[in-house]
Amino acid sequence: MQPYFLPYIGYFQLINAVDVFIIYDNIKYTKKGWINRNRLLSDGHDVLFSLPLQKASDTLDVVERHLAADFKPVKLLGQFHGAYAAAPYYPPTRALLERIVQADAPNLFAFILNSIEAICGHLGIRSRIVTSSALDIDHRQKGQDKVLALCEATGATCYINAIGGTALYDHASFAARGLQLQFLKSRPIEYPQFGAPFVPWLSIIDVLMFNPVERVQAHLLHHYDLV
Repeated sequence: MQPYFLPYIGYFQLINAVDVFIIYDNIKYTKKGWINRNRLLSDGHDVLFSLPLQKASDTLDVVERHLAADFKPVKLLGQFHGAYAAAPYYPPTRALLERIVQADAPNLFAFILNSIEAICGHLGIRSRIVTSSALDIDHRQKGQDKVLALCEATGATCYINAIGGTALYDHASFAARGLQLQFLKSRPIEYPQFGAPFVPWLSIIDVLMFNPVERVQAHLLHHYDLV
C-alpha cells in the first residue's frame, strides 16, 4: 500500500489482517492523493488537514520528499484541539497525536511511517511492516507485476488489498503464481459524533476520539469482510 498520513480505519484493518504489510517508499508522490492529508470532523462536516511539504519536482518518490521548513506541529495540534477538545477520548488521543506530529523526522516517508507504527502500537497491531525498497526485486516493475514480485520476495501465499483495488488485479495471474488474491471490504461503521449526523470514513483519529481503544481493538479492527 501507499503510505498515508493518519488514514481511515480500513487501512489499519488491512494491516491487522495480514502477517506482513508492505508499504511503498519508492513510489511517486501524488499531489491530489491522500499521502500527506486526510479528513477530520469540524462543526459536523469533514475538513481537510495536511502536512505542508517543501517545493520539489513532481517526479520524486515519496521517500525523496520532505516536510516544509515552516511546518509547525503546534498548529496541526491546534486544528485537532479545535475539532475534538470535547470528544470523550480526547486526552489519550491527544497524547498519541503529540508523539506523532512532534517526531523529529523531516523526511515525509519517515514521518508517515512513524505515525503508522505509532498508531499500530497504540492499537496493539503486531503485523510486521516492511518498506518496499528493502525487498530484492526489480523495482522498475509497475502495477500488478510489482505486487506479484513483492509477494514472491516475502514468500507470501495470499495477497490482500483494499476493496478499491478490485479492478487492478487479476485472480488468474495470482493463482498462476500460487497466490490467493483477496480484497478487504470494511463494513459500515457508525458511532456518536457530538450528537450530529454521522460523517463516515474520516481519519483514524476521529475513530479514536469517540471510541475507547478496547472497542477499536475488539470490534472495529475486525469489522470487515474478505472477498
